Amino acid sequence: MPHIMAEELTKIYRVPVRKGGLRSAFASLLKPEFMEVKAVDGISFSIRQGEMLGVIGPNGAGKTTTLKLLSGLLCPTSGRVEAAGYVPWKREKRYLQRISLLMGNRSQMQWNNTVYDCMTIFRDIYQVPEAAFKTRLTELAFMLDVDKLMPKRVRDLSLGERSKCELILALLHRPEILYLDEPTLGMDVTMQMRLREYIGEYNRRYGATVILTSHYMADITSLCPRVMLITGGRLSFDGPLSGLSEQLMPYKMIRLALAENGELTQELLDSRGIPAELTESKSGAYSLRVRKENAVQASAMLMQTADLAEFSITDPPVEAVIDKLFSGEVAR
Repeated sequence: MPHIMAEELTKIYRVPVRKGGLRSAFASLLKPEFMEVKAVDGISFSIRQGEMLGVIGPNGAGKTTTLKLLSGLLCPTSGRVEAAGYVPWKREKRYLQRISLLMGNRSQMQWNNTVYDCMTIFRDIYQVPEAAFKTRLTELAFMLDVDKLMPKRVRDLSLGERSKCELILALLHRPEILYLDEPTLGMDVTMQMRLREYIGEYNRRYGATVILTSHYMADITSLCPRVMLITGGRLSFDGPLSGLSEQLMPYKMIRLALAENGELTQELLDSRGIPAELTESKSGAYSLRVRKENAVQASAMLMQTADLAEFSITDPPVEAVIDKLFSGEVAR
């Protein structure tokens, strides 16, 4: 049985529409006009207990809205969700005690409290036993290097410091479902690596189900064997991370090195009718992009045209695929 299941999940917002000018402002008071925006449009998926799922997509695609629906912060316009046997938006206490929602651009801590005071407040909210609280807080504070932050007020923390403290709050009650929205936001590279390692270890140790959104592809590639791609509120891809390039970029990358005194140019490729695009040239080493259906033909023609010292064909790296998707270069 799936740990989390969604069927035709949809969230529509009614957004007020008004033209500029004073007359339009008065008219909108008497007869307001609205347009419907589908933030999430009929998404269906299921997740097994202990699975780690990465959710990716451009800004405004519906990733965060999906997490809010799963955690119960939002009620859907239509569709069905069941998580750990509960309907999230009913906000049952037993469900809320089993999950955590961490949003990298939102704070759960009160700015005038000290960090330690915030920890004790969450201890009381989730009814964490004192002994377990001390053990978990000590472990997490050491791992994230925040011991010295405990007496500081939240308003005096940097973004990276606050992000680390927010993660501790999210894990204090040892949730079985983690909804993580940009969890490494504001952290330096070293701390991002340590955080990924801990999330992976938490998943292995406690069998927690993790749904992670991030624009840092290192978060996704290091933690999530499975990814869902959301574009325009709809589910565009759901499968292994390696399958993304197959669906989004119908290309192969050819990398080759020429023997001494050899040179390869785009003009030479075009003159010989080789269906490839030269993308990089450096010290006798070249990278070419070729459509998958032309890869065999282009490879054979290159071997006949040039004296090759090295030759390989690979799929484009996932990071490049996602970068092109976020920049709008990939047709969807």
